[in-house]
Amino acid sequence: MLSYAIRRLLFLPIVLILLALMIFALQMMLTPMQRLALYAPSPDYLKGGETFIRSLIDLYGLDDPFFVQFGRWIGNVVRGNLGWSETARMPVGQAIALLFPATLELALFSFIPVILGAIWLGTKAATHHNRLTDHSVRVFTILGWSFPDFVFGLLALMVFYGSLRWFPPGRLSPAMDAIVRSDAFHRYTRMNVLDAILNGNGRVMLDSLRHLVLPVITLAYVNWASMVRIMRSSMLETLRQDYVTTARAKGLTERKVENRHARRNALLPVTTVSGFVVAWMMGGVVIIESIFDYHGLGRFAANAAANLDFSAILGFALYFAVLLVIVNLVVDLLYAYLDPRVKLG
Repeated sequence: MLSYAIRRLLFLPIVLILLALMIFALQMMLTPMQRLALYAPSPDYLKGGETFIRSLIDLYGLDDPFFVQFGRWIGNVVRGNLGWSETARMPVGQAIALLFPATLELALFSFIPVILGAIWLGTKAATHHNRLTDHSVRVFTILGWSFPDFVFGLLALMVFYGSLRWFPPGRLSPAMDAIVRSDAFHRYTRMNVLDAILNGNGRVMLDSLRHLVLPVITLAYVNWASMVRIMRSSMLETLRQDYVTTARAKGLTERKVENRHARRNALLPVTTVSGFVVAWMMGGVVIIESIFDYHGLGRFAANAAANLDFSAILGFALYFAVLLVIVNLVVDLLYAYLDPRVKLG
C-alpha cells in the first residue's frame, strides 16, 4: 500500500505541469500589457507611462516565446512565487494560505455531519425498507436533492437572519472581529473556533459557531441528501447478497448482520462520492461563501475569475489539482481497507 501511495504521488508533478500548461496557454491569449498585472500591482506601472510599461514588459520577458515564459513561470512556482493577485492585493501564495483555514473550518464542520448522518440514515432506511422510517427519509432526501444550494441558502438567510436575526452572515461579528485582530488574541491556525478554544475565549468561540450555523446547514443538507440516497441504495443491494443470507442462516442477530457484514461493503460507493464532496468543499464552495459573505477560497476564486486575475486563477487551479490527487489517493486506500479483495497494484 505504501509503494502504491508513493507511485501515485510521483505522478503529481506531471498532473500539475499539464494543468499549468493548459491554463498558461489560455493566459498567453492576453496582450503583454494585460499579463503584466501577473507580476506587479497595476497602479505601479499604469502611472509610469508607456516607456515605463515597455521597460517592465522587457524586464519580465513578456514578449519571449511561449515555452521560455512557461519555463520561467514554473521556476517561480518551484521557488514559491505564484505571482501577484490584483483581487486580493497580495501575492497569490499568501492569499491562498490566509484563506485556506476559513474554507477548511467550513468543510470540517459540514462534512462530519454529512458523512455520519448519511451512513446512519441510509442504513436505517434500507433496513426498514418500505416502512415509515424509509418513506420519511426518502421524502427529506428528495427535498434536499431538489433544492439548489443557492435557493436553500437564500431561504435560510432570509428566515434565520432577515426575520429572526439569529444567525448572521460573515465569519465574526464586528466586536468579536476586533478582539481577534487585537494583539492579545493569538492566531494559531486562523480557524476561528479552534483559535478561540486555544485562547480560552468563549465569546469568540460562540460567535464563530453562530456564524457557521447557516452555511454548515446549507452545505450539509444539500450534500447529505445525495449521500443518504447512495447509502440506502448500496445497503439495499448489499442486504440481498448471498453472504448476508448465509450470515443470517448461521444464526447471527440482525444487528450483527447489518453492522459487520452488510454496512462495510455498502460503504464502497459512499467512499467514492465522499472523496468528491471533500474536494469540492475544500476547494471552496463558491456559491455558499458568496451568499453568506464567508471569506474563503471559493469567494476568492470567484472574484479572481470575474476580474480576469489569471495569476490567482493559476494558483487556485494548482491548489485544487493537488487537492484532487491527494483525495483520490485517500479514497483508493480506503477502498483497499474496506474491501480486502481490492488489490492496489
